[in-house]
Amino acid sequence: MSFEITDRLARVTLARFTGGLYLSFIVTSVLANALGHIGLGDAEQIYGSITTSPWSFRLGLVTAFVSAFLFLMAAWGLYVLLRTVNKDLALLFLLLNVVGVAIQCASMLHLVSAMLTVDATDGPATLQPAQAEATAQLAINVYRTGFVTAQLFFGTWLFPLGYLVLKSGFLPRILGILLILDGISEQIWFLQALLLPDYPAITVPGTFVSFVAEVGLALWLLIRGVKVTSPAPGLPLTRV
Repeated sequence: MSFEITDRLARVTLARFTGGLYLSFIVTSVLANALGHIGLGDAEQIYGSITTSPWSFRLGLVTAFVSAFLFLMAAWGLYVLLRTVNKDLALLFLLLNVVGVAIQCASMLHLVSAMLTVDATDGPATLQPAQAEATAQLAINVYRTGFVTAQLFFGTWLFPLGYLVLKSGFLPRILGILLILDGISEQIWFLQALLLPDYPAITVPGTFVSFVAEVGLALWLLIRGVKVTSPAPGLPLTRV
Protein backbone atom coordinates (compact mmCIF):
# COMPACT_ATOMS: atom_id res chain seq x y z
CA MET A 1 0.00 0.00 0.00
CA SER A 2 2.82 2.41 0.82
CA PHE A 3 4.44 1.74 -2.57
CA GLU A 4 1.11 2.36 -4.31
CA ILE A 5 0.61 5.69 -2.55
CA THR A 6 4.18 6.75 -3.39
CA ASP A 7 3.65 5.80 -7.04
CA ARG A 8 0.43 7.81 -7.19
CA LEU A 9 2.09 10.87 -5.68
CA ALA A 10 4.99 10.54 -8.12
CA ARG A 11 2.62 10.44 -11.11
CA VAL A 12 0.68 13.48 -9.90
CA THR A 13 3.95 15.34 -9.34
CA LEU A 14 5.19 14.38 -12.79
CA ALA A 15 1.90 15.51 -14.35
CA ARG A 16 2.14 18.92 -12.70
CA PHE A 17 5.81 19.27 -13.62
CA THR A 18 4.96 18.39 -17.23
CA GLY A 19 2.12 20.91 -17.23
CA GLY A 20 4.53 23.56 -15.97
CA LEU A 21 6.99 22.71 -18.74
CA TYR A 22 4.26 22.84 -21.39
CA LEU A 23 2.95 26.17 -20.12
CA SER A 24 6.50 27.55 -19.99
CA PHE A 25 6.99 26.46 -23.60
CA ILE A 26 3.86 28.34 -24.64
CA VAL A 27 4.86 31.49 -22.72
CA THR A 28 8.41 31.53 -24.08
CA SER A 29 7.12 30.97 -27.63
CA VAL A 30 4.89 34.03 -27.29
CA LEU A 31 7.78 36.00 -25.78
CA ALA A 32 10.17 35.04 -28.64
CA ASN A 33 7.59 36.28 -31.13
CA ALA A 34 7.10 39.51 -29.19
CA LEU A 35 10.84 40.20 -28.90
CA GLY A 36 11.98 39.33 -32.41
CA HIS A 37 8.98 38.15 -34.45
CA ILE A 38 10.48 34.66 -34.23
CA GLY A 39 7.71 32.18 -34.88
CA LEU A 40 4.78 33.92 -36.52
CA GLY A 41 6.58 36.93 -38.01
CA ASP A 42 7.03 37.34 -41.75
CA ALA A 43 10.38 37.97 -43.45
CA GLU A 44 10.04 41.76 -43.39
CA GLN A 45 9.17 41.82 -39.69
CA ILE A 46 12.11 39.58 -38.80
CA TYR A 47 14.54 41.61 -40.91
CA GLY A 48 13.23 44.84 -39.38
CA SER A 49 13.76 43.41 -35.91
CA ILE A 50 17.35 42.42 -36.73
CA THR A 51 18.21 45.86 -38.11
CA THR A 52 16.31 48.15 -35.74
CA SER A 53 16.28 46.18 -32.46
CA PRO A 54 19.29 43.86 -32.57
CA TRP A 55 19.50 43.33 -28.80
CA SER A 56 15.79 42.50 -28.60
CA PHE A 57 16.16 40.13 -31.54
CA ARG A 58 19.10 38.33 -29.91
CA LEU A 59 17.09 37.93 -26.71
CA GLY A 60 14.16 36.64 -28.74
CA LEU A 61 16.42 34.12 -30.47
CA VAL A 62 17.74 32.81 -27.16
CA THR A 63 14.18 32.60 -25.88
CA ALA A 64 13.13 30.65 -28.98
CA PHE A 65 15.86 28.06 -28.40
CA VAL A 66 14.85 27.76 -24.74
CA SER A 67 11.24 27.35 -25.85
CA ALA A 68 12.19 24.45 -28.14
CA PHE A 69 14.04 22.78 -25.26
CA LEU A 70 11.05 23.18 -22.95
CA PHE A 71 8.77 21.68 -25.61
CA LEU A 72 11.02 18.64 -25.89
CA MET A 73 11.05 18.19 -22.10
CA ALA A 74 7.25 18.52 -21.97
CA ALA A 75 6.96 15.83 -24.64
CA TRP A 76 9.21 13.58 -22.54
CA GLY A 77 6.96 14.13 -19.50
CA LEU A 78 3.87 13.25 -21.53
CA TYR A 79 5.64 10.14 -22.81
CA VAL A 80 6.33 8.95 -19.26
CA LEU A 81 2.72 9.63 -18.24
CA LEU A 82 1.06 8.03 -21.25
CA ARG A 83 3.32 5.06 -21.95
CA THR A 84 1.27 3.11 -19.39
CA VAL A 85 -1.61 3.32 -21.88
CA ASN A 86 0.32 2.26 -24.98
CA LYS A 87 4.09 2.42 -25.04
CA ASP A 88 4.42 2.19 -28.83
CA LEU A 89 2.10 5.14 -29.52
CA ALA A 90 3.74 7.15 -26.74
CA LEU A 91 7.15 6.50 -28.28
CA LEU A 92 5.76 7.50 -31.68
CA PHE A 93 4.58 10.93 -30.52
CA LEU A 94 7.85 11.50 -28.66
CA LEU A 95 9.91 10.73 -31.79
CA LEU A 96 7.73 12.98 -33.94
CA ASN A 97 8.23 15.79 -31.43
CA VAL A 98 12.00 15.23 -31.40
CA VAL A 99 12.16 15.49 -35.21
CA GLY A 100 10.04 18.65 -35.18
CA VAL A 101 12.21 20.30 -32.51
CA ALA A 102 15.37 19.33 -34.41
CA ILE A 103 14.07 20.88 -37.64
CA GLN A 104 12.96 24.03 -35.83
CA CYS A 105 16.31 24.50 -34.08
CA ALA A 106 18.23 23.82 -37.32
CA SER A 107 16.10 26.39 -39.13
CA MET A 108 16.79 29.01 -36.45
CA LEU A 109 20.50 28.75 -37.22
CA HIS A 110 19.63 30.59 -40.46
CA LEU A 111 18.45 33.47 -38.28
CA VAL A 112 21.92 33.50 -36.74
CA SER A 113 23.32 33.69 -40.26
CA ALA A 114 21.03 36.59 -41.11
CA MET A 115 21.99 38.39 -37.91
CA LEU A 116 25.71 37.95 -38.56
CA THR A 117 25.28 39.13 -42.15
CA VAL A 118 23.62 42.34 -40.99
CA ASP A 119 26.26 42.83 -38.27
CA ALA A 120 29.01 42.48 -40.88
CA THR A 121 27.88 45.69 -42.59
CA ASP A 122 29.05 47.63 -39.53
CA GLY A 123 32.61 46.26 -39.78
CA PRO A 124 35.09 46.03 -42.63
CA ALA A 125 33.23 46.24 -45.93
CA THR A 126 32.79 42.71 -47.21
CA LEU A 127 29.29 43.08 -48.65
CA GLN A 128 27.49 46.04 -50.10
CA PRO A 129 24.39 47.01 -48.08
CA ALA A 130 22.09 45.75 -50.84
CA GLN A 131 23.96 42.45 -51.01
CA ALA A 132 23.87 42.07 -47.23
CA GLU A 133 20.13 42.70 -47.15
CA ALA A 134 19.49 40.19 -49.94
CA THR A 135 21.64 37.56 -48.21
CA ALA A 136 19.93 38.14 -44.87
CA GLN A 137 16.48 38.00 -46.47
CA LEU A 138 17.38 34.69 -48.12
CA ALA A 139 18.50 33.23 -44.79
CA ILE A 140 15.29 34.45 -43.14
CA ASN A 141 13.15 32.84 -45.85
CA VAL A 142 15.03 29.55 -45.43
CA TYR A 143 14.27 29.78 -41.72
CA ARG A 144 10.59 30.36 -42.38
CA THR A 145 10.44 27.36 -44.72
CA GLY A 146 12.10 25.21 -42.07
CA PHE A 147 9.74 26.51 -39.39
CA VAL A 148 6.73 25.61 -41.53
CA THR A 149 8.20 22.17 -42.28
CA ALA A 150 8.51 21.51 -38.55
CA GLN A 151 4.73 21.97 -38.28
CA LEU A 152 4.27 18.73 -40.24
CA PHE A 153 5.80 16.88 -37.29
CA PHE A 154 4.32 19.13 -34.61
CA GLY A 155 0.90 18.48 -36.13
CA THR A 156 1.39 14.74 -36.58
CA TRP A 157 2.56 14.18 -32.99
CA LEU A 158 -0.80 15.46 -31.76
CA PHE A 159 -2.70 12.52 -33.28
CA PRO A 160 -1.17 9.74 -31.13
CA LEU A 161 -0.98 12.16 -28.18
CA GLY A 162 -4.65 13.06 -28.48
CA TYR A 163 -5.64 9.42 -28.90
CA LEU A 164 -3.77 8.37 -25.77
CA VAL A 165 -5.25 11.25 -23.77
CA LEU A 166 -8.68 10.21 -25.03
CA LYS A 167 -8.18 6.59 -23.98
CA SER A 168 -6.13 7.16 -20.83
CA GLY A 169 -8.93 7.32 -18.28
CA PHE A 170 -6.93 9.77 -16.15
CA LEU A 171 -7.21 12.87 -18.37
CA PRO A 172 -10.40 14.50 -19.71
CA ARG A 173 -11.57 12.96 -22.97
CA ILE A 174 -12.41 16.40 -24.35
CA LEU A 175 -8.71 17.30 -24.23
CA GLY A 176 -7.92 14.28 -26.40
CA ILE A 177 -10.52 15.33 -28.96
CA LEU A 178 -9.21 18.91 -28.98
CA LEU A 179 -5.63 17.71 -29.46
CA ILE A 180 -6.64 15.63 -32.48
CA LEU A 181 -8.45 18.65 -33.94
CA ASP A 182 -5.31 20.67 -33.16
CA GLY A 183 -3.30 18.16 -35.21
CA ILE A 184 -5.62 18.68 -38.16
CA SER A 185 -5.24 22.45 -37.76
CA GLU A 186 -1.45 22.17 -37.80
CA GLN A 187 -1.56 20.14 -41.02
CA ILE A 188 -3.79 22.78 -42.59
CA TRP A 189 -1.24 25.43 -41.58
CA PHE A 190 1.60 23.37 -43.08
CA LEU A 191 -0.22 22.97 -46.41
CA GLN A 192 -1.46 26.56 -46.52
CA ALA A 193 1.99 28.03 -45.85
CA LEU A 194 3.63 26.02 -48.63
CA LEU A 195 0.83 25.77 -51.21
CA LEU A 196 -1.38 28.82 -50.57
CA PRO A 197 0.86 31.44 -48.91
CA ASP A 198 -1.41 34.29 -50.04
CA TYR A 199 -4.36 32.95 -48.01
CA PRO A 200 -3.28 33.00 -44.33
CA ALA A 201 -6.90 33.48 -43.22
CA ILE A 202 -7.41 29.76 -43.81
CA THR A 203 -5.51 29.01 -40.62
CA VAL A 204 -7.34 31.44 -38.32
CA PRO A 205 -9.95 28.97 -36.99
CA GLY A 206 -7.22 26.41 -36.37
CA THR A 207 -5.22 28.91 -34.32
CA PHE A 208 -8.10 29.19 -31.87
CA VAL A 209 -8.40 25.39 -31.62
CA SER A 210 -4.65 25.08 -31.04
CA PHE A 211 -4.73 27.67 -28.27
CA VAL A 212 -7.61 26.00 -26.43
CA ALA A 213 -6.21 22.48 -26.81
CA GLU A 214 -2.61 23.09 -25.79
CA VAL A 215 -3.18 25.72 -23.11
CA GLY A 216 -6.01 23.55 -21.80
CA LEU A 217 -3.75 20.50 -21.54
CA ALA A 218 -0.95 22.48 -19.89
CA LEU A 219 -3.25 24.08 -17.30
CA TRP A 220 -5.05 20.83 -16.54
CA LEU A 221 -1.80 19.00 -15.89
CA LEU A 222 -0.38 21.87 -13.85
CA ILE A 223 -3.46 22.50 -11.70
CA ARG A 224 -5.33 19.20 -11.57
CA GLY A 225 -2.63 16.64 -12.29
CA VAL A 226 -3.98 13.21 -13.24
CA LYS A 227 -6.51 10.82 -11.78
CA VAL A 228 -4.60 7.69 -10.86
CA THR A 229 -6.92 4.98 -12.15
CA SER A 230 -6.56 1.91 -14.28
CA PRO A 231 -6.11 2.68 -17.99
CA ALA A 232 -9.14 2.27 -20.20
CA PRO A 233 -9.64 -1.23 -21.63
CA GLY A 234 -8.90 -1.97 -25.23
CA LEU A 235 -5.23 -1.00 -25.34
CA PRO A 236 -2.27 -3.15 -24.32
CA LEU A 237 -0.74 -2.16 -21.01
CA THR A 238 2.93 -1.64 -20.36
CA ARG A 239 4.87 -1.06 -17.17
CA VAL A 240 6.28 2.37 -16.40
